[in-house]
Amino acid sequence: MSLSEVLPVVAPVEQAPDAAWADEVRALAQRRNAVVLAHNYQLPAIQDVADHVGDSLALSRIAADVDADTIVFCGVHFMAETAKILAPEKTVLIPDARAGCSLADSITADELRAWKAEHPAAVVVSYVNTTAAVKAETDICCTSSNAVEVVESIPADREVLFLPDQFLGAHVRRVTGRENMHVWAGECHVHAGINGAELTAKAEADPDAELFVHPECGCATSALYLAGAGAVPADRVKILSTGGMLDAARRTRARSVLVATEVGMLHQLRRAAPEVDFRAVNDRASCKYMKMITPEALLRSLRNGTDEVHVAPELAARGRAAVQRMIEIGQPGGGE
Repeated sequence: MSLSEVLPVVAPVEQAPDAAWADEVRALAQRRNAVVLAHNYQLPAIQDVADHVGDSLALSRIAADVDADTIVFCGVHFMAETAKILAPEKTVLIPDARAGCSLADSITADELRAWKAEHPAAVVVSYVNTTAAVKAETDICCTSSNAVEVVESIPADREVLFLPDQFLGAHVRRVTGRENMHVWAGECHVHAGINGAELTAKAEADPDAELFVHPECGCATSALYLAGAGAVPADRVKILSTGGMLDAARRTRARSVLVATEVGMLHQLRRAAPEVDFRAVNDRASCKYMKMITPEALLRSLRNGTDEVHVAPELAARGRAAVQRMIEIGQPGGGE
């Protein structure tokens, strides 16, 4: 698959739905006793109408504890699966079941079992961006905000199999210095497509800007190189989860910030700090799967109960402990 297929030129912005649409969403959600969760990469209209907006870890915590009969998950399929794993008694809906994830698809349960057979004593750490079947083969899940803490919680003499994101794995290995950590060669094509050359060019054009870089990005190493070489002051280069970006946005004193992650994140950043000029390092870094959750799809889901997410009970039972351990490690608020 070429990069142009996964990072198409962004289409003209869809006209925002009117207030009546939002009122209908809220009325239907109340009728179903449903909570609407939206990931930070969703369309702005979806983020604005949701009961909770956040990253994978924050939304997982909410899904585990929320007092509602139905969870409507505006995100991609693995996220809705995670909600079902944590709340098997609840109805979980995703407004468009076609909303997949290239990173989650980069490893199968069969591939993981074969890898485990090569390292039988290893602890398996899976990024939350994985299918339920992979989580069922996992010892502990992680997000980008607590991946370092998860790996550091494992005894130093135990091998670690880290999957599936190679860029996040490289970041964790760099921070922890862990030499017995093996990293799967998977990637999110949207994040991998945000490259070092683009980041360098944008940073050179705006030398006073701070850099917010998601560790899944192909440019994360370049960001650290820029800091090490003195091209950008080290205190202006921040490798952050999306939750971490929001925290940093509220604290920043910079007038402009270059953001290396999926472009949907800009909406929450601009709301958090409207006086700051947040700009994408790559404004074509738009996940077509995240954008499948349209206002029309959300209304259809609430009206008709589509599309319901199911996880086989045996997979859910095996994956639940790994996800719950992820939720327990690290500080609240961070995540994918």
